[in-house]
Amino acid sequence: YIDLRDWVGETRYAHYSTFNVGTEADKFLLTIGGYSGDAGENPGRGRCGGRFSTTDQDNDASRFSDCASSRKSGWRHNTCIHSNLNGLYLKGACTGDWRGVYWTHWRGYYYSLQYTEMKMRPL
Repeated sequence: YIDLRDWVGETRYAHYSTFNVGTEADKFLLTIGGYSGDAGENPGRGRCGGRFSTTDQDNDASRFSDCASSRKSGWRHNTCIHSNLNGLYLKGACTGDWRGVYWTHWRGYYYSLQYTEMKMRPL
């Protein structure tokens, strides 16, 4: 489960029935599927959420940007635009600044969320 809350107290959630994090050798490839919820499907769309990228390990799928450096966070950025739950803690609408904590399909990447929580359990 992924819980999201904005700065006015509205909440959304995303649940994935398939959620697997790969090994270090696979750069922690995220495989997801079976979305349900009201947040909009993310991160990175589809079944492959991308490999984990940091400022010193650029593993995203973007040909134009090092997403971890430009977004100031380690994350499974894929092509930089879908989600960033490790972004800078900014307050609400941040016109022109996409480095905050965002979930594009809910508030967009120019709105930094107040609260996010990812919950996983082994099956």
